[in-house]
Amino acid sequence: MNSFSQVNTFTNERFTNFALEENKLAMKRAIDKQKSEFGHEYPLYIGEEKVFTEARITSINPGNVDEVIGHVSKADQTLAERAMTAALQSFDSWKKFPARERAEYVLKAAALLRERKHEFSALMILESGKNYVEADVDTAEAIDFMEFYARESIRLSEVDEAKPLVKIAGEDNHISYIPLGVGIVIPPWNFPLAICVGMTIAAILAGNTVLLKPASATPVIAHKFVSLMEEVGLPAGVINFIPGNGAEIGDYLTTHPKTRFISFTGSKETGLRINKLAAETASGQRWIKRVVAEMGGKDGIVVDETADLDAASLAIVASAFGFQGQKCSAGSRAIIVESVYDQVAAKVVALTEQLQVGLPEHNYSAGPVIDKHSYDKIMSFMEIGKKEGKLLTGGEKAEGNGFYIQPTVFGDLSSKARLMQEEIFGPVLALAKAKDWQEAIAIYNDTEFGLTGSYFSTNEERIAEALETVHCGNLYINRKCTGALVGVHPFGGFNMSGTDSKAGGYDYLLLFTQAKLTSRKMY
Repeated sequence: MNSFSQVNTFTNERFTNFALEENKLAMKRAIDKQKSEFGHEYPLYIGEEKVFTEARITSINPGNVDEVIGHVSKADQTLAERAMTAALQSFDSWKKFPARERAEYVLKAAALLRERKHEFSALMILESGKNYVEADVDTAEAIDFMEFYARESIRLSEVDEAKPLVKIAGEDNHISYIPLGVGIVIPPWNFPLAICVGMTIAAILAGNTVLLKPASATPVIAHKFVSLMEEVGLPAGVINFIPGNGAEIGDYLTTHPKTRFISFTGSKETGLRINKLAAETASGQRWIKRVVAEMGGKDGIVVDETADLDAASLAIVASAFGFQGQKCSAGSRAIIVESVYDQVAAKVVALTEQLQVGLPEHNYSAGPVIDKHSYDKIMSFMEIGKKEGKLLTGGEKAEGNGFYIQPTVFGDLSSKARLMQEEIFGPVLALAKAKDWQEAIAIYNDTEFGLTGSYFSTNEERIAEALETVHCGNLYINRKCTGALVGVHPFGGFNMSGTDSKAGGYDYLLLFTQAKLTSRKMY
C-alpha cells in the first residue's frame, strides 16, 4: 500500500504517553531547547524574499510574562500588496502542478513534523500556555490534517473514478475541481499549529496560493510551520507569511479585488466583519469572494436523570477546562435535569477543585489564559456571574507571573443569563437546571451559536430525539464535546458558529475549488 492510498486509522500511538518518565524528560529537553532560542527575530516571507521590518510583534510567554519568545516582523499595506503580487505570480505555476506532486510536499512535511513533534509542542507550551497533553494533541492534529488532506487532494484529482458521472451515448463528460486563486488565511491562536496548518495546507493542496496572517499572540509557531514548508522545498510564493494588524492589513486584503477567498477561524465579531467586507465588490473584481469561517460557540452538555452521573461530570469538567476553556468547542454550559442537578453540581465542583493551576512547562493541569485582554474580559465575566448566579468554586485570579485564573463554576443560572449566552473563552463553567430532558434540550438550543454539544442519557428513545433536535454541527452522545479527530469527526457549526465548513472531513477541500464540467461530442 503506497503513501497515497493508505487508509487513515487512528490509535493512541498518535499521542504521547506522558505517564512514562522518558517522555516527560524528552519534552523537558525540547522545552529547554526552545528556551535557548528565545528573543530571536523572524522575518516575513514574501515570494522568494525574507523581509525584516522595524515594526514587530513581540510574542511573550503567557505563563511567565518576563520571557520573550521572539520578535516577528510586521507587515503593512505596502508589504501586503507585495505579498499579493508574489502570490498571484506563484499561482500561475502552482495551479499547474499535478495533485500528486503538491501532495508530496505536504506528506514530506508531515513526516518531518512527526520526527520533531516535541520540538513543535514545546514551542506551543511556551507561546500559547498549553500543557504537555494539549500541545501534543495539537501537533498530532496538524500531522493528521497534512496526511488526510494530501490523500483527499489525490482522490479529488481522480474524481471520474471515485464518483463517475452518468454516461450518455455520443459524449465524453468529465468533472474536475480546479483552484480558486489567491486566498487569505487567518488562523486563531488557540490551536496555533493544528488549525494554522489545516487551513493553509488545504488551500494549497487544492492548487491555490495563500497569504497567511497568523494570530498576533502566537506568530512564532506559525513561522516555524512556514519554515518547515520551505525546508521540504515548497516553491516560494505558495505560502506568503505576513503577520500584521487585522484592521490594517486584514481589512485591506479582505477587500482586495484579487483576493479570491478568505479562510478564517476566530471570533464571531471578526468573522461577521470579514463576511460583510468580502461581500462588497471592489473595482476590477471578477468573482464573488468565498468566505470559509469558523467563529466559535457557546457549547453545552445536557445531562438527564438516567445518565451515568460520574461519566457526565468528568466530561463536563474536561470539556469546560481543557486548555483553560479556550476552545471554540469548550463546553462552557451544562444543563442538568433538576432531579440530579445537585448531585452533578457537587461532583463537578469536586473535580474542578482538583485542577492545579501553574506554569505550563511544569505540566500543570491548568495554565494561563492567552493575554491581558483575555484575562480582563474573563475577570469581568466573573463579576457578572456573581450577580447572575451562585459562585460554586473559583472566581478569582490565580497565583503566578502570568495570566492565571482559577477554574470557576457558577450554578443556578437562568437560561437567559449572559454566562449562558455569551462566549467567554476562558475557564468559566455555567450550570443551569431544567425540569426535564426536553426542557434541557430546549435550553441548549436557546443560543445564537451551534457548534458542539453533548447529551448524556441511557434512554435510547431520548437519545434518538436528541440526535434529531439538538441543533449543532457536532453532537456527541455520552462523551465530552471537545476532541474532534481529523477524518473521524468533521468539524464545523451552525448559526453564528460559522459556515459549517467541516474541517477534517471529505468535503473540506471542495471549499477551495470550483467544479468544472467538460463535455465533448464524440463522432
